[in-house]
Amino acid sequence: MTTGSTDARPPAEITDHDQGPAVTGDPGGRDRWRWLRHEWTLVVLGGLLLAVLLTWPTMRHPASTVPGDIGDPTLQAWQVAWAGHAVFTDPAGLWHSNTFFPERYTYAYSDTLLGYAPIGMLGSGFEAALVRYNVLYVLVHALAFVGAYALVRQLGAGRLGGVVAGVAWAYAPWRLAHAGHLNILSSGGIALCLAMLARGHGWSLRHGYRPERRRPGWALAGWLVAAWQISLGFGIGLPLVYFLLAAVLVGAGGYGWSWWRRGRRPAFGRRLLVADLAGGAVFGAVTLLLGLVYLRVVDLNPQAERSLAWTEMFSPPLIGFATAPADSWLWGERHAAAREQLSWPPEMALLPGMALLALAAAGLFVSVYPARHRVALGLGVLGTVLLGLGATLGGDGDPGYLTLSKHLPGWDALRTPGRMMHWTSLLMALLAAGTLTVFARSVRRWSTRGWARLLAPVVLLVPLAVVGLEGVNRTAHPVVPPPPAATRTAAEPMLVLPAGGAVDLIFMLWTTDGFPRVTNGLGGFEPVTQAQTRAATAAFPDPGSVAYLRGIGVRSVVALPGWAAGTPWEGIADRPFDGLGITREEIDGVLVYRL
Repeated sequence: MTTGSTDARPPAEITDHDQGPAVTGDPGGRDRWRWLRHEWTLVVLGGLLLAVLLTWPTMRHPASTVPGDIGDPTLQAWQVAWAGHAVFTDPAGLWHSNTFFPERYTYAYSDTLLGYAPIGMLGSGFEAALVRYNVLYVLVHALAFVGAYALVRQLGAGRLGGVVAGVAWAYAPWRLAHAGHLNILSSGGIALCLAMLARGHGWSLRHGYRPERRRPGWALAGWLVAAWQISLGFGIGLPLVYFLLAAVLVGAGGYGWSWWRRGRRPAFGRRLLVADLAGGAVFGAVTLLLGLVYLRVVDLNPQAERSLAWTEMFSPPLIGFATAPADSWLWGERHAAAREQLSWPPEMALLPGMALLALAAAGLFVSVYPARHRVALGLGVLGTVLLGLGATLGGDGDPGYLTLSKHLPGWDALRTPGRMMHWTSLLMALLAAGTLTVFARSVRRWSTRGWARLLAPVVLLVPLAVVGLEGVNRTAHPVVPPPPAATRTAAEPMLVLPAGGAVDLIFMLWTTDGFPRVTNGLGGFEPVTQAQTRAATAAFPDPGSVAYLRGIGVRSVVALPGWAAGTPWEGIADRPFDGLGITREEIDGVLVYRL
């Protein structure tokens, strides 16, 4: 995916004219291990090592802790586990998960992370679910780094620009606010698919369109990666859908204009066209099929449809783009006063990095990219910032983010405009890479002799060190309560008490031990039956609640008295149950009622 390749030379002979010769293999093929020194081997291995270090201490206790909080991470650990379990054992029942009993299509009550199903097949049980989640948490950072590096290199920048851009995008301060949102952090496929599509079409920011560099296989791979990215969720996937649709329209328009202006058809190629049609069909089919599932959920649960009031509530002020979240080691405490001006800091602290801001600004004026492409990147940054302001733009966000919510299918479900920072920071990373490529070239020319040759590596590492420092976290890693033995012995379907709120997310994760059906669950909205169940069982055990639970098919109730303080089930252990036709057993302080 390097920009210095040609059709005539094998990959081992590719050179990077901005950064010096690439690693080359032995011409006679005697060096069997030269692939270990290849640029992409080093990038992947370096990305993995960097991910472990900059997400530390995630991998210290992966079987018992999660990064962020005991909330969404437990939900998402269950989602990955359920996807692997369902795809392996009963693909037809994938969407009808074991939670929210007796509802249907419950797996689509939030972003599904379905694309991680193959990883969900590895291991079983509660601890395996936590280990999977923590490994994925590290891997998504590594993939974001590799994806951004690949995109930068394909678009014409050098290795230093690629590394700094990869770190700046994958470990931007604003991402630290989403330590508990694996679906939001899973954006590496965006940059990677764009890199593959650009390579497949022989296009770069630095050199424009070069037909001789077309690679249909890379184009097809790009569409497939884009489809995989969509399978992780529409929360950040839907903007990618519209971006690619716009890119296709612009590309087709540019092709037609060039044909008309020159009087002859520009080179494109039948194989590339077939690759685009096949890959685009897969991408479109995945998008459409997933979209139909979510539409079905809305049909069954009209309350799931979100109004624009949600978007207005989560729209950040302009100061949010210069404010870091509390989890930032470098800026967290320094920006505490600024965060007090934000009504919802987790979605409004959007600092892309002070170093990235400076480098991107320099990239508008000094870069290896042509001026027109720098202007386009700058306009892209400006446009995504304006969209990211949501309803605060111009007082009502129309024209702006709310305009898209009113007219683009599905956009109204994207209630958090600040997540456009994915695109803002990626565009800024591209600008930064352009100027860093010029910087690296200047340092190389300056360091041709004497002491300057020894100082050059230190100078080149300065921007990387500064960007990396801004990515250092102080994210909490709380211990997740393990499931009690009672949940493994109770008959399903079951109700776990106390029910309602974030505690249901923990109960969902507990079900990864065998996936028994439970009425508990927490997602992007609340189904009607869940509120009814909580209301009907507030006095459990009593005749009305027992009759109600039997009526919906529940066979047992697991009550945790120690968790019930301040809920309707406080003191449940002292409530009589004689004469109700049920039995009760206490297992390590947990009560199991058999109906």
